[in-house]
Amino acid sequence: MPTSDSRGVGEFTRNIPTLPKAHLHLHFTGSMTVGLLKRMSAEHNIRLNKELLDSQPLRVPADRRGWFRFQRLYDMARRCVQTEQDMRAIVDEAARIDASEGSRILEIQVTPDSYAKIMGGLTPALEVILDEARLASARYDIAVGVIVAAARTHHPLEAKTLARLAAQYVGDTPGTVVGFGLSNDERSGNTADFFPAFRIAAKAGLPLMPHAGELLGPEHVDEIVENVHPARIGHGVRAVEDPEVLRRVVQNKITLEVCPASNVGLGVYASKDQVPLRKLFDSGAHIALGADDPLLFGERLERQYADAREIHGFDDAQLATLARYSIEGSVMAQRYRHTALLQVDEWIKSR
Repeated sequence: MPTSDSRGVGEFTRNIPTLPKAHLHLHFTGSMTVGLLKRMSAEHNIRLNKELLDSQPLRVPADRRGWFRFQRLYDMARRCVQTEQDMRAIVDEAARIDASEGSRILEIQVTPDSYAKIMGGLTPALEVILDEARLASARYDIAVGVIVAAARTHHPLEAKTLARLAAQYVGDTPGTVVGFGLSNDERSGNTADFFPAFRIAAKAGLPLMPHAGELLGPEHVDEIVENVHPARIGHGVRAVEDPEVLRRVVQNKITLEVCPASNVGLGVYASKDQVPLRKLFDSGAHIALGADDPLLFGERLERQYADAREIHGFDDAQLATLARYSIEGSVMAQRYRHTALLQVDEWIKSR
Protein backbone atom coordinates (compact mmCIF):
# COMPACT_ATOMS: atom_id res chain seq x y z
CA MET A 1 0.00 0.00 0.00
CA PRO A 2 1.20 3.55 -0.61
CA THR A 3 3.12 5.25 2.16
CA SER A 4 3.99 8.90 2.46
CA ASP A 5 5.64 11.52 4.61
CA SER A 6 3.12 12.23 7.38
CA ARG A 7 4.06 15.90 7.41
CA GLY A 8 2.39 16.29 4.02
CA VAL A 9 -0.87 14.51 4.86
CA GLY A 10 -3.88 16.72 4.37
CA GLU A 11 -1.93 19.54 2.75
CA PHE A 12 -2.91 20.88 -0.69
CA THR A 13 -0.62 23.86 -0.97
CA ARG A 14 2.57 23.06 -2.83
CA ASN A 15 3.12 24.15 -6.41
CA ILE A 16 2.51 21.26 -8.83
CA PRO A 17 4.86 22.41 -11.63
CA THR A 18 7.75 22.32 -9.14
CA LEU A 19 6.98 18.70 -8.19
CA PRO A 20 9.72 16.58 -9.82
CA LYS A 21 8.17 13.82 -11.89
CA ALA A 22 8.66 11.54 -14.89
CA HIS A 23 6.45 11.61 -17.97
CA LEU A 24 6.26 8.08 -19.34
CA HIS A 25 3.27 8.16 -21.72
CA LEU A 26 3.53 10.81 -24.42
CA HIS A 27 3.18 10.12 -28.14
CA PHE A 28 5.41 11.94 -30.61
CA THR A 29 2.86 13.50 -32.97
CA GLY A 30 0.24 13.89 -30.27
CA SER A 31 2.66 15.85 -28.09
CA MET A 32 2.46 18.89 -30.37
CA THR A 33 0.83 22.14 -29.35
CA VAL A 34 -1.80 23.65 -31.61
CA GLY A 35 0.61 26.53 -32.24
CA LEU A 36 3.32 24.26 -33.61
CA LEU A 37 0.80 22.36 -35.73
CA LYS A 38 -0.50 25.62 -37.20
CA ARG A 39 3.02 26.71 -38.03
CA MET A 40 3.85 23.48 -39.83
CA SER A 41 0.56 23.38 -41.72
CA ALA A 42 1.13 26.95 -42.93
CA GLU A 43 4.72 26.22 -43.98
CA HIS A 44 3.64 23.16 -45.99
CA ASN A 45 0.32 24.59 -47.22
CA ILE A 46 -1.71 21.82 -45.63
CA ARG A 47 -5.33 22.54 -44.75
CA LEU A 48 -6.41 21.25 -41.35
CA ASN A 49 -9.76 20.31 -39.89
CA LYS A 50 -10.96 23.00 -37.48
CA GLU A 51 -11.19 20.38 -34.72
CA LEU A 52 -7.39 20.38 -34.63
CA LEU A 53 -7.15 24.15 -34.45
CA ASP A 54 -9.71 25.26 -31.88
CA SER A 55 -7.84 23.83 -28.86
CA GLN A 56 -11.00 22.08 -27.64
CA PRO A 57 -10.46 18.61 -26.17
CA LEU A 58 -11.59 15.74 -28.36
CA ARG A 59 -14.59 13.81 -27.05
CA VAL A 60 -15.67 10.67 -28.88
CA PRO A 61 -17.63 7.54 -27.94
CA ALA A 62 -15.70 4.42 -27.01
CA ASP A 63 -16.58 2.57 -30.20
CA ARG A 64 -15.08 2.01 -33.63
CA ARG A 65 -16.62 5.18 -35.02
CA GLY A 66 -15.12 7.21 -32.17
CA TRP A 67 -11.69 5.72 -32.73
CA PHE A 68 -11.94 6.38 -36.47
CA ARG A 69 -12.60 10.05 -35.76
CA PHE A 70 -9.62 10.21 -33.40
CA GLN A 71 -7.34 8.42 -35.86
CA ARG A 72 -8.45 10.63 -38.77
CA LEU A 73 -7.46 13.77 -36.86
CA TYR A 74 -4.21 12.19 -35.69
CA ASP A 75 -3.26 11.23 -39.23
CA MET A 76 -4.10 14.73 -40.41
CA ALA A 77 -1.70 16.18 -37.87
CA ARG A 78 0.96 13.64 -38.81
CA ARG A 79 0.81 14.72 -42.46
CA CYS A 80 2.02 18.15 -41.39
CA VAL A 81 5.33 16.61 -40.32
CA GLN A 82 7.22 16.94 -43.60
CA THR A 83 10.88 17.62 -42.79
CA GLU A 84 13.68 16.80 -40.41
CA GLN A 85 13.24 20.27 -38.92
CA ASP A 86 9.60 19.47 -38.15
CA MET A 87 10.58 16.29 -36.34
CA ARG A 88 13.22 18.08 -34.33
CA ALA A 89 10.76 20.83 -33.43
CA ILE A 90 8.32 18.30 -31.99
CA VAL A 91 10.96 16.74 -29.72
CA ASP A 92 12.28 20.14 -28.70
CA GLU A 93 8.83 21.45 -27.81
CA ALA A 94 7.86 18.34 -25.87
CA ALA A 95 11.07 18.47 -23.82
CA ARG A 96 10.74 22.21 -23.17
CA ILE A 97 7.14 22.01 -22.00
CA ASP A 98 7.68 18.94 -19.86
CA ALA A 99 10.69 20.51 -18.20
CA SER A 100 8.63 23.61 -17.43
CA GLU A 101 6.01 21.39 -15.76
CA GLY A 102 8.53 19.70 -13.48
CA SER A 103 9.41 16.59 -15.46
CA ARG A 104 12.96 15.44 -14.83
CA ILE A 105 12.55 12.48 -17.19
CA LEU A 106 10.58 12.19 -20.44
CA GLU A 107 10.18 8.94 -22.37
CA ILE A 108 8.56 9.92 -25.65
CA GLN A 109 7.00 7.23 -27.81
CA VAL A 110 7.27 7.09 -31.59
CA THR A 111 6.42 4.73 -34.44
CA PRO A 112 9.33 5.38 -36.85
CA ASP A 113 7.66 3.89 -39.92
CA SER A 114 5.22 6.81 -39.85
CA TYR A 115 8.11 9.10 -40.81
CA ALA A 116 10.33 6.78 -42.85
CA LYS A 117 9.10 8.15 -46.16
CA ILE A 118 10.01 11.78 -45.44
CA MET A 119 13.40 10.81 -43.97
CA GLY A 120 14.40 8.20 -46.54
CA GLY A 121 14.07 5.15 -44.32
CA LEU A 122 13.38 3.81 -40.85
CA THR A 123 16.91 4.29 -39.59
CA PRO A 124 17.27 8.00 -40.40
CA ALA A 125 13.74 8.63 -39.08
CA LEU A 126 14.66 7.14 -35.72
CA GLU A 127 18.14 8.63 -35.62
CA VAL A 128 16.93 12.22 -36.02
CA ILE A 129 14.55 11.77 -33.09
CA LEU A 130 17.28 10.23 -30.97
CA ASP A 131 19.69 13.02 -31.84
CA GLU A 132 17.19 15.74 -30.97
CA ALA A 133 16.30 13.93 -27.74
CA ARG A 134 19.96 14.08 -26.76
CA LEU A 135 20.24 17.76 -27.65
CA ALA A 136 16.96 18.72 -25.98
CA SER A 137 18.00 16.90 -22.82
CA ALA A 138 21.00 19.17 -22.46
CA ARG A 139 19.06 22.24 -23.57
CA TYR A 140 16.31 21.93 -20.96
CA ASP A 141 17.95 19.84 -18.22
CA ILE A 142 15.60 16.89 -18.67
CA ALA A 143 16.55 13.29 -19.52
CA VAL A 144 14.73 12.38 -22.75
CA GLY A 145 14.65 8.76 -23.86
CA VAL A 146 12.73 7.27 -26.79
CA ILE A 147 10.31 4.36 -26.83
CA VAL A 148 9.92 2.67 -30.21
CA ALA A 149 6.37 1.42 -30.64
CA ALA A 150 4.81 -0.83 -33.24
CA ALA A 151 1.23 -0.18 -34.36
CA ARG A 152 -1.40 -2.85 -33.86
CA THR A 153 -2.99 -1.77 -37.14
CA HIS A 154 0.15 -2.75 -39.09
CA HIS A 155 1.36 -6.24 -39.94
CA PRO A 156 3.16 -8.09 -37.10
CA LEU A 157 6.17 -8.52 -39.39
CA GLU A 158 6.59 -4.73 -39.31
CA ALA A 159 6.65 -4.94 -35.53
CA LYS A 160 9.53 -7.42 -35.73
CA THR A 161 11.39 -5.04 -38.05
CA LEU A 162 10.92 -2.20 -35.57
CA ALA A 163 12.06 -4.38 -32.68
CA ARG A 164 15.29 -5.19 -34.54
CA LEU A 165 15.77 -1.50 -35.32
CA ALA A 166 15.18 -0.51 -31.70
CA ALA A 167 17.69 -3.12 -30.56
CA GLN A 168 20.47 -1.30 -32.41
CA TYR A 169 20.04 1.80 -30.24
CA VAL A 170 19.20 0.30 -26.85
CA GLY A 171 20.33 2.30 -23.84
CA ASP A 172 19.20 4.08 -20.70
CA THR A 173 20.55 7.57 -21.29
CA PRO A 174 19.23 10.57 -23.23
CA GLY A 175 19.10 10.02 -26.97
CA THR A 176 18.82 6.22 -26.79
CA VAL A 177 15.97 3.76 -27.22
CA VAL A 178 14.82 2.90 -23.71
CA GLY A 179 11.85 0.64 -24.42
CA PHE A 180 9.61 -1.13 -26.92
CA GLY A 181 5.84 -0.75 -27.06
CA LEU A 182 2.69 -1.63 -28.96
CA SER A 183 0.11 1.09 -29.54
CA ASN A 184 -3.02 2.06 -31.51
CA ASP A 185 -6.53 0.63 -31.21
CA GLU A 186 -6.44 -2.34 -28.81
CA ARG A 187 -9.34 -3.90 -30.67
CA SER A 188 -7.29 -4.21 -33.86
CA GLY A 189 -5.18 -7.24 -34.64
CA ASN A 190 -4.36 -10.21 -32.46
CA THR A 191 -2.05 -9.43 -29.55
CA ALA A 192 -0.43 -12.86 -29.70
CA ASP A 193 0.76 -12.14 -33.25
CA PHE A 194 3.05 -9.46 -31.79
CA PHE A 195 4.66 -11.69 -29.17
CA PRO A 196 7.63 -12.52 -31.49
CA ALA A 197 8.43 -8.81 -31.78
CA PHE A 198 8.37 -8.49 -28.00
CA ARG A 199 10.73 -11.45 -27.69
CA ILE A 200 13.20 -9.79 -30.08
CA ALA A 201 13.10 -6.56 -28.07
CA ALA A 202 13.38 -8.34 -24.73
CA LYS A 203 16.37 -10.38 -25.93
CA ALA A 204 18.10 -7.10 -26.79
CA GLY A 205 17.52 -5.85 -23.26
CA LEU A 206 14.64 -3.49 -23.99
CA PRO A 207 11.94 -3.09 -21.33
CA LEU A 208 8.46 -3.71 -22.71
CA MET A 209 5.52 -1.31 -22.32
CA PRO A 210 2.52 -2.22 -24.52
CA HIS A 211 -0.87 -0.51 -24.42
CA ALA A 212 -3.64 -2.53 -22.76
CA GLY A 213 -6.69 -2.08 -20.59
CA GLU A 214 -8.24 1.11 -21.92
CA LEU A 215 -10.44 0.24 -24.90
CA LEU A 216 -10.38 -3.44 -23.91
CA GLY A 217 -11.01 -4.69 -20.42
CA PRO A 218 -8.99 -6.51 -17.76
CA GLU A 219 -8.73 -9.66 -19.86
CA HIS A 220 -6.32 -7.84 -22.18
CA VAL A 221 -4.24 -6.65 -19.23
CA ASP A 222 -4.12 -10.25 -18.03
CA GLU A 223 -2.97 -11.48 -21.45
CA ILE A 224 -0.15 -8.93 -21.48
CA VAL A 225 0.94 -9.71 -17.92
CA GLU A 226 0.94 -13.45 -18.60
CA ASN A 227 2.72 -13.45 -21.95
CA VAL A 228 4.74 -10.25 -22.32
CA HIS A 229 5.99 -9.66 -18.76
CA PRO A 230 5.95 -5.89 -19.20
CA ALA A 231 7.84 -3.34 -17.17
CA ARG A 232 4.86 -1.01 -17.66
CA ILE A 233 1.43 -1.07 -19.25
CA GLY A 234 0.18 1.86 -21.29
CA HIS A 235 -3.13 2.76 -19.62
CA GLY A 236 -4.14 -0.45 -17.78
CA VAL A 237 -6.83 1.52 -15.99
CA ARG A 238 -9.52 -1.11 -16.54
CA ALA A 239 -7.59 -3.63 -14.47
CA VAL A 240 -9.80 -2.34 -11.65
CA GLU A 241 -12.70 -4.28 -13.16
CA ASP A 242 -11.17 -7.61 -12.11
CA PRO A 243 -9.69 -7.82 -8.59
CA GLU A 244 -7.52 -10.79 -9.49
CA VAL A 245 -6.00 -9.05 -12.52
CA LEU A 246 -5.35 -5.93 -10.45
CA ARG A 247 -3.77 -8.07 -7.74
CA ARG A 248 -1.38 -9.57 -10.30
CA VAL A 249 -0.45 -6.12 -11.60
CA VAL A 250 0.30 -4.93 -8.07
CA GLN A 251 2.12 -8.13 -7.13
CA ASN A 252 4.37 -7.88 -10.18
CA LYS A 253 5.01 -4.17 -9.54
CA ILE A 254 3.98 -3.26 -13.08
CA THR A 255 3.67 0.49 -13.47
CA LEU A 256 0.40 1.61 -15.04
CA GLU A 257 0.68 4.65 -17.31
CA VAL A 258 -2.68 6.17 -16.45
CA CYS A 259 -3.87 8.94 -18.78
CA PRO A 260 -7.15 10.36 -17.43
CA ALA A 261 -7.60 12.93 -20.22
CA SER A 262 -7.35 10.14 -22.79
CA ASN A 263 -9.79 7.95 -20.86
CA VAL A 264 -12.43 10.69 -20.98
CA GLY A 265 -11.56 11.86 -24.50
CA LEU A 266 -12.01 8.36 -25.92
CA GLY A 267 -15.24 7.77 -24.04
CA VAL A 268 -13.96 5.07 -21.68
CA TYR A 269 -15.31 7.16 -18.79
CA ALA A 270 -17.96 9.84 -19.08
CA SER A 271 -16.19 12.33 -16.84
CA LYS A 272 -12.93 12.87 -14.97
CA ASP A 273 -14.40 11.95 -11.60
CA GLN A 274 -15.26 8.49 -12.95
CA VAL A 275 -11.63 7.65 -13.79
CA PRO A 276 -10.74 5.13 -11.03
CA LEU A 277 -7.49 6.82 -10.08
CA ARG A 278 -8.20 6.66 -6.36
CA LYS A 279 -9.18 2.99 -6.49
CA LEU A 280 -5.99 2.11 -8.35
CA PHE A 281 -3.89 4.12 -5.92
CA ASP A 282 -5.52 2.62 -2.84
CA SER A 283 -4.96 -0.88 -4.23
CA GLY A 284 -1.21 -0.27 -4.15
CA ALA A 285 -0.83 -0.04 -7.93
CA HIS A 286 2.16 1.96 -9.10
CA ILE A 287 0.76 4.76 -11.25
CA ALA A 288 2.59 7.07 -13.64
CA LEU A 289 0.26 9.81 -14.78
CA GLY A 290 0.57 10.64 -18.48
CA ALA A 291 -0.91 13.07 -21.00
CA ASP A 292 -0.96 10.62 -23.96
CA ASP A 293 -1.86 12.99 -26.85
CA PRO A 294 -2.24 16.59 -25.60
CA LEU A 295 -2.86 17.83 -29.14
CA LEU A 296 -6.13 15.88 -29.26
CA PHE A 297 -7.11 15.69 -25.59
CA GLY A 298 -6.21 19.28 -24.72
CA GLU A 299 -4.27 18.71 -21.51
CA ARG A 300 -0.66 18.17 -20.58
CA LEU A 301 0.93 16.43 -17.61
CA GLU A 302 0.55 19.25 -15.09
CA ARG A 303 -3.24 19.14 -15.52
CA GLN A 304 -3.31 15.42 -14.71
CA TYR A 305 -1.67 16.09 -11.35
CA ALA A 306 -3.94 19.07 -10.73
CA ASP A 307 -6.99 16.89 -11.39
CA ALA A 308 -5.66 14.25 -9.01
CA ARG A 309 -5.64 16.96 -6.35
CA GLU A 310 -8.83 18.84 -7.25
CA ILE A 311 -11.09 15.99 -8.39
CA HIS A 312 -9.75 12.90 -6.63
CA GLY A 313 -8.64 14.55 -3.39
CA PHE A 314 -4.95 13.66 -3.48
CA ASP A 315 -3.05 15.69 -0.90
CA ASP A 316 0.53 16.82 -1.38
CA ALA A 317 2.03 13.69 0.14
CA GLN A 318 -0.05 11.51 -2.16
CA LEU A 319 0.91 13.61 -5.19
CA ALA A 320 4.52 13.09 -4.16
CA THR A 321 3.87 9.35 -4.06
CA LEU A 322 2.46 9.50 -7.60
CA ALA A 323 5.57 11.39 -8.69
CA ARG A 324 7.81 8.79 -7.04
CA TYR A 325 5.92 6.00 -8.78
CA SER A 326 6.47 7.72 -12.13
CA ILE A 327 10.19 8.13 -11.49
CA GLU A 328 10.61 4.58 -10.21
CA GLY A 329 8.69 3.35 -13.27
CA SER A 330 11.13 5.07 -15.62
CA VAL A 331 13.67 2.89 -17.37
CA MET A 332 16.27 5.63 -17.66
CA ALA A 333 19.60 5.14 -15.85
CA GLN A 334 19.49 4.94 -12.07
CA ARG A 335 21.39 8.20 -11.65
CA TYR A 336 18.56 10.17 -13.24
CA ARG A 337 15.95 8.44 -11.12
CA HIS A 338 17.96 8.83 -7.91
CA THR A 339 18.38 12.57 -8.39
CA ALA A 340 14.70 13.06 -9.19
CA LEU A 341 13.60 11.07 -6.15
CA LEU A 342 15.78 13.22 -3.90
CA GLN A 343 14.13 16.28 -5.43
CA VAL A 344 10.67 14.88 -4.64
CA ASP A 345 11.78 14.53 -1.01
CA GLU A 346 12.80 18.17 -1.01
CA TRP A 347 9.45 19.18 -2.53
CA ILE A 348 7.44 17.48 0.20
CA LYS A 349 9.64 19.05 2.89
CA SER A 350 9.12 22.54 1.47
CA ARG A 351 6.54 25.02 2.69
